[in-house]
Amino acid sequence: MHDQPLTPEMVPVIKLARSLKYNYARIASYFQINQGRIADVMKGRRFPHIPAASQLPPDFPAA
Repeated sequence: MHDQPLTPEMVPVIKLARSLKYNYARIASYFQINQGRIADVMKGRRFPHIPAASQLPPDFPAA
C-alpha cells in the first residue's frame, strides 16, 4: 500500500491537530500518509506559508 501524497489542503488540519496535541501517528492515520510528512509540515519543510485551520473536520478522530 502506498501513502497518499501530502497536499496543501491537508496542511491546515495537520497544523491544528498538532497544536491540539494529537500525535503524529493519529494524524498520519487519518490522512493515510507517512508520519514523516507530518514532521515535514511541522518543521516548515513543506507548505510553511499555510496557516492552521480554525477547526478540525467532523470526521477527525477524537483525542
